[in-house]
Amino acid sequence: MAVIQLRTWLSRTFSTAASRPLRVCVVGSGPAGFYTAEKMLKAHQEAEVDIIDRLPTPFGLVRSGVAPDHPETKIVVNQFTRVAQHERCSFFGNVTLGSSVTLPELRELYDVVVLAYGAESDRVLGIPGEDLSGIYSAREFVWWYNGHPDSRYLNPDLKSSDTAVILGQGNVALDVARILLRPTTELATTDIANHALSALEKSSIRKVYLVGRRGPAQAACTAKELREILGIKDLHVHIKEADLLKTQADEEEMKNNRIRKRVYELLSKAATSRPSHPSSDQRELHFVFFWKPDKFLESDERTGHVSGVRLEKTKLIGVNPGEQMAAGTGQFEDLGCGIVLKSIGYKSVPVNGLPFDDRKGVVPNVRGRVVSDTSGDHTRLEKGLYVCGWLKRGPTGIIATNLYCAEETVASISEDLKQGIVTFSSASSGREGLLQLLDNRNVRVVPFSRWEEMDSRERELGNFKNKPREKLATLEELEKASEE
Repeated sequence: MAVIQLRTWLSRTFSTAASRPLRVCVVGSGPAGFYTAEKMLKAHQEAEVDIIDRLPTPFGLVRSGVAPDHPETKIVVNQFTRVAQHERCSFFGNVTLGSSVTLPELRELYDVVVLAYGAESDRVLGIPGEDLSGIYSAREFVWWYNGHPDSRYLNPDLKSSDTAVILGQGNVALDVARILLRPTTELATTDIANHALSALEKSSIRKVYLVGRRGPAQAACTAKELREILGIKDLHVHIKEADLLKTQADEEEMKNNRIRKRVYELLSKAATSRPSHPSSDQRELHFVFFWKPDKFLESDERTGHVSGVRLEKTKLIGVNPGEQMAAGTGQFEDLGCGIVLKSIGYKSVPVNGLPFDDRKGVVPNVRGRVVSDTSGDHTRLEKGLYVCGWLKRGPTGIIATNLYCAEETVASISEDLKQGIVTFSSASSGREGLLQLLDNRNVRVVPFSRWEEMDSRERELGNFKNKPREKLATLEELEKASEE
């Protein structure tokens, strides 16, 4: 943004602002960030909320995490768009916490800072061979087919083998498996990234193994996701009947959890079903229960590339339903493949100046209030600093979970304002100070109006291909679209 444009925009903005608004900065423009902004705007009529994000595009995992064949889940962006267009709210993309602006600087500029930047890293297994090529995190793969700029050039190996192994059996694992197995003619009318669609059209993958440490009664997916993948046309589902035998603990667990019970019922039904007319392009989905990865195997023909996974048979220990753990039995088997996708959990990353629990991968907090010290008899809170979303509670839940999470954090902010713990600081220059700082550092801020230009271009490109949009998957493409 040029200096003259910046000053004109600021003048227009501040002429309509209250003489001293409550200045709030939300870091992260995913569901947690937008729900927080929406709740703050409703709860505090004097609040002025700025949302910053390191990407030029808003909406976080709604854009880069939700599967392309789940368009109904993405409708929430309409609600978020209304928030961004609110007269007391602004979105600033291409602003990276830590390099564009530091956390201490934000805390000086704003009365309240809410960190909601999610989880942009991955948990690791810590087993031999994990650094072999051909092994990817599910997050990277999801970002790749959703057109996230960070994974545009991932180029996953889909051609050297007909077999893929996915470690994990949660909803993300099922999303990944479904994208690998679903006919590309069906994906072609979604907003899947063009580079991913082209690669999937040439894919050799016909068999996908979903590997879980525990049994079908403990599968972490939901019935909706499971029903969807089981409904893929001509898909041959393999489940060992021995794995479906229930223990007393399994019975108790399903008795107390309707979702677990429904998932088990769907798996049991799938184990006895077969496609009525097997096709020449038969695709297979194998549910592998009671096995855990022990090491990754290196290919003899392709040095440094994965050729399989050595699995160890497990058994559940413990008698309390829902608390049983998978323990190795010393029995091993090798499962050959050309690609491995680890769907074992996302992980948040810390920034300088922020308390962080490395073991849990979250910021220590009390109902969203950031805690810097829990030693002794007193809990020391970081004045004016809050968290929401995965950074607050860990990478769990659905999009709507962030709504309740935001309500709790905003309630804590309101309580702190009422009690005088958070006050209006005369030194806080808020939006004006932030944009001046970014301008001094030559950071090219992307306001929401420029995202709307990118959005229009994507929709226009998609219209030519009977798609809702054709995603611009590099920063260069996005920048060009906003200038046309």
